[in-house]
Amino acid sequence: MDIRIGNGYDVHKLVEGRDLILGGVKIEHEKGLLGHSDADVLIHAIMDAILGAMAKGDIGYHFPDTSDAYLDIDSRVLLRRVYAMVKEEGYSISNIDATVIMQRPKLRPYIEGMRENIAKDLELSIDRVSVKATTTEKLGFEGREEGVSCIASTILLK
Repeated sequence: MDIRIGNGYDVHKLVEGRDLILGGVKIEHEKGLLGHSDADVLIHAIMDAILGAMAKGDIGYHFPDTSDAYLDIDSRVLLRRVYAMVKEEGYSISNIDATVIMQRPKLRPYIEGMRENIAKDLELSIDRVSVKATTTEKLGFEGREEGVSCIASTILLK
């Protein structure tokens, strides 16, 4: 059996005038994430983990921010494209584990919706998708509420 492990990391700046979208869920907050797409830091980290496990580069390679084709695109659309690559390569996703790092708002009320979206897009049982959230105790750029980061891991099987 071919077992592949991938990890992903992404960061986006918090700004006024943008929606805060995480895992395809709109979060009530006075700021949103700045990016060429919808800047869904959670989905971006997951895509990088999956692409990394397949040794296929990163999301910037596949979906460059210099292309108008990806301007304001829903990151779930891109996640489904990455999943199509997984199937084309003959892999299956064993699981996803991700942690969103931000000071506020509290994400607990939104996490199940995030897990459901990711599971649906990756054709996984929800018990194969873990989404967690943590703060940095007001330390660093996340703690100062300047941005949001996310780390994600996955295991692919063939």
